[in-house]
Amino acid sequence: MSTTGGEDRLHTRLGRTALRVSRICLGTVNFGGRVEEPEARELMDHAVDSGINFVDTADMYGWREYKGYTEEVIGRWLASRASLRDRVVLATKVGNPMGEGLNERGLSARHIVAACEGSLRRLGTEWIDLYQMHHVDRDAGWDEVWQAMELLVQQGKVRYVGSSNFAGWDVAAAQEAAKARHFLGLVSEQCLYNLAVRYPELELLPAARAYGVAVLPWSPLHGGLLSGVLRKTAEGRAVKSGQGRSAAALEGMRDTIDRYERLCADFGRDPAEVGLAWVMSRPGVTSTVIGPRTPGHVKDALRALESPLSDGETAELEELFPPIGQGGAAPDAWLT
Repeated sequence: MSTTGGEDRLHTRLGRTALRVSRICLGTVNFGGRVEEPEARELMDHAVDSGINFVDTADMYGWREYKGYTEEVIGRWLASRASLRDRVVLATKVGNPMGEGLNERGLSARHIVAACEGSLRRLGTEWIDLYQMHHVDRDAGWDEVWQAMELLVQQGKVRYVGSSNFAGWDVAAAQEAAKARHFLGLVSEQCLYNLAVRYPELELLPAARAYGVAVLPWSPLHGGLLSGVLRKTAEGRAVKSGQGRSAAALEGMRDTIDRYERLCADFGRDPAEVGLAWVMSRPGVTSTVIGPRTPGHVKDALRALESPLSDGETAELEELFPPIGQGGAAPDAWLT
C-alpha cells in the first residue's frame, strides 16, 4: 500500500475523500446483550490504543436492551477520555424502525433529521463523521433524501454520508441524483461480503469503484461460519458461530466448511484470521467491519491485517469458495 499522504498499513482514505480511517472498523452490534458496558469500554479503549480510529454503530443497535442503547454506551465512553472524540471517526446509521409511529422509520426527510438529532443526543457529540442509510427506502425519492442530508451537512451535524445494504444500481442512482444537486453524495457502502457471500463482486463493487465509494464489508466471517465453527462446536465453545446466519449457512455448507478448517490448519493459521485476511485483501475494500466481543478478537483482526495471505493460499481459497460464474463483474462473469 502506498504510504503517501500519511497512509500506512493500518490506515487509508475513505473512498474518494481525504478522510483517513483504519482498515479495521470497530463494529458495535454486540454491545448490549452480548457485551456489557464495562467490557465494551475496555474493548473500545484497546481498539483505539491499537490504532483503530473507525467506530461504527447504528441508532437501533442495543435492541436487546432497548434501541439506542449502544449509542449511549459509546457516548459515555467518548465523554470518559479527553480528546477521544477528536481521535475517532464515528459512524452511525438511520432508517430502521426506532418506534411504533408511522414516521419513526425509513428515509423521509422528517425521519432523517429527527433520527440524526436523536443519535447526536445519545452519542453526546456535536457531529457524526459518517451518517449511513441502513437500507434503501423505495418510498423516498433521492431529492428528498439528499435535501435532508444536505441540511444536516450545512448545519455541521454530519460530515459525510454513506449507505448500507445497497445494490449496485442503488449506488449509481444515489450518486447521479447527488451529482445533479452538486452534492458529494455517498462516500461509502457497507455490505455483506465474505468468502461465503461473493455476489457483491458482480455489480456492487464495480459500481463503488466507478463512483469512488469506499466498500466496508460487514460480517466478514459470516456470523462465525468462517471462524472455526465446527471445531468450536466440537469443543463446546461455539457462541455466536452456532447461531443465526452462521447456523443457517452451515446446513448447506458443512462439507465446504470442514475442508476450509482443514485447509486453515494446513496453512498453520486460525480460520478467523484467514477469513479476515481474505476480505481485507479484496480489490476495492477500504475497511472491514468486525464485531468483536473481546480485546483478543481485535488482536486477531490486527494480526490478519499484518499477515496477508500468500498467492498460494489465496488460490486454494478461491478453489474452495469459487466466485460466481467466471468471476469478476457482471455481465462478463456469466458470458461464455
